[in-house]
Amino acid sequence: MTSYKQWVNDPAVPALVMDGAVATIRFRKPALANRLSPMDLQVLRGHIDVVNQSEGILVLRFVGEGKYFCSGYDISSLAAADAPSSLFFGETIDIIENARPVTIAAIQGGAYGGGTDLSLACDFRVGSRAANMFMPAAKLGLHFYPGGMSRYISRLGLNQAKRLFLTAEKIEAEEMLRIGFLTDLVDEEVLTERVDELTGVLAAMAPIALLGIKKHLNRIARAQADIDEIEEEVRRSEASRDIAEGALAWKEKRPPVFTGS
Repeated sequence: MTSYKQWVNDPAVPALVMDGAVATIRFRKPALANRLSPMDLQVLRGHIDVVNQSEGILVLRFVGEGKYFCSGYDISSLAAADAPSSLFFGETIDIIENARPVTIAAIQGGAYGGGTDLSLACDFRVGSRAANMFMPAAKLGLHFYPGGMSRYISRLGLNQAKRLFLTAEKIEAEEMLRIGFLTDLVDEEVLTERVDELTGVLAAMAPIALLGIKKHLNRIARAQADIDEIEEEVRRSEASRDIAEGALAWKEKRPPVFTGS
């Protein structure tokens, strides 16, 4: 964490803001299409660690400044002798996928290269009509890392993964929605409103069920289901105060107030 503490106050690295049950990570290099350097990746890892240790955080959002959401790994950094492999980028995105809170990518513009995988690592991907994406790895001569290929297949299917990886085709927002890259598509002027609305819905859920189901859905998608652990989570939820509150609120026709206990 030394590097994280050293770099976290740099005005160009991704910023973390936590407010109640919601954390937001903002990419702040609009002039560079919000590409991520090795330093940025270290900071992202530190941010996720902070969020994972903050039990009250239920939702983590990723937003980008300017015209682009994220253009992935700064591959120019690979020229440096001490630069980490793009595998380091992939490992960072795996950490994002496995983050404890439910995650939302607010895709206001272009998502390119590893930025597309960062998007797919999120549980929800809300895009504006200005969104577009392409995966140029093969065009650049770079083999993609394993976690990213797995996410493309599990989210989009093998045929779409081959199409996007092997042709480097650029697609626009409507096609992103059609193939499942986006989970929601809205007009540009209401993107923030829609993300806030979804955030509110998620943050109002029972934490034990919300976070447990998110974790195990991802594991099932990777063929890594742990039935014993899922059954333990079921019993934990059944013994919680929240399930009693949920039942009472349903009976009284009012919104439940969950405490995560």
